Amino acid sequence: MLTHIPFPPLPAPPSWFPGHMLQFQRMLPTLLNKTDVVLELRDARLPLTSINRNFEGALQKWRRERGKGTAPGASSTIGANATAPDASPIAVPACERIVVFSKRDLVPEWGVKPFQRAMAAKYPDQRVLFASWNRTRDIKALNELLVNVAKEHPHRPELNVLVVGMPNVGKSTLLNTLRSIGIAGPTAKALRTSAQPGMTRVLSTRLKLSVDPLVYAYDSPGVMLPFLGRGDKGAERGVKLALIAGIKEGLYDTETLASYLLYRMNVLDPVSPAYLRLLPPNTPPLHFVQDFLELLAQRLCMLKRGGIPDTARAAVWFIKWWREEGGLASAAAPALPDYAPELGLQSCRRGWGFDLEWAVDAAESGRYDEALIQAKMEECIDRFEEAAEEEERDGSAISSTQEKKRAKDMQRARQQARSRARLAAKKGR
Repeated sequence: MLTHIPFPPLPAPPSWFPGHMLQFQRMLPTLLNKTDVVLELRDARLPLTSINRNFEGALQKWRRERGKGTAPGASSTIGANATAPDASPIAVPACERIVVFSKRDLVPEWGVKPFQRAMAAKYPDQRVLFASWNRTRDIKALNELLVNVAKEHPHRPELNVLVVGMPNVGKSTLLNTLRSIGIAGPTAKALRTSAQPGMTRVLSTRLKLSVDPLVYAYDSPGVMLPFLGRGDKGAERGVKLALIAGIKEGLYDTETLASYLLYRMNVLDPVSPAYLRLLPPNTPPLHFVQDFLELLAQRLCMLKRGGIPDTARAAVWFIKWWREEGGLASAAAPALPDYAPELGLQSCRRGWGFDLEWAVDAAESGRYDEALIQAKMEECIDRFEEAAEEEERDGSAISSTQEKKRAKDMQRARQQARSRARLAAKKGR
């Protein structure tokens, strides 16, 4: 068992913010004026990193204008068999924010309910649902939720849903699947999908998701953060997004991605990481990516001339394996592994997905249940929010290029204000 898992060195994050993302971000406030439900998709493996904080200002303003301020303590978690909260059929505008965590099958099931409860406690204005597109009951639960929201507002002739999220979280795939569930008979695939980020570049036409009641949806381009941050936090954020193909993979060296992936798999299960099945029998968990890639290359017969292991090819294969098969293997990690008493460990690191990580001491291991896991997850969410607020305060959430542009815009605005003041003074004489 690994008792110490060192954090790998990571490069500074690249910037990937094409023009179509900026265009949609500017359109968002106008689009929200004709939107009844915002369906925000996030990746369950990165439940916090896949939050696009640039959406928050527009979404909070939309809710305030619809008279939907956050109600502290309100429950917002929607499970597989849950129904929408009761609402009176008066003519109030619809305003619902539903957060769907995709790829549910790629995270350990023991953490789903505790995380839903933690999200309900921290974000009471959001309804939370976990889904996997290959699980029909998950899609039906989301379809029923949208239909129930429409029925709660019978004065509305139709319900308009706007689907938003970061690149490659499954927005187009979800809408295609919802159409096939919500509309009777054969339904043609309406949207193109791809494993690479950036396929959807413009707002789609309206897609009908339900006939009675009428529910329509718009697909939107995935929007990345213009700047991923400075220091280790920004570097880690970029690597996480590259691993789930949320950012162009070519912007990163594959061995760097493999190094972070090895670290995360060790955190998820320090006793028997999922990658051990790829290596020769009786191989212990490994700290260093170079040792791992050499063993993997030999195992796969990826050798250069002279029998030298081709670690670059092995890194590419390792990342592909994790995306296609290894994620399912990692999801089987136990909530708390069995420890040999002779190890005498005072605490251990546990994790869920790639964002949530906490320590479990010897006293807590005896009462390690869903309530304790939820408390640990709430602490992780608190740390995430505190870090985000600190980044906004010290300016590390924007790049030096953005700072220069902002300074120029402010200078231009001051010059225009002075020019208007002088012109007004002349007219007043």
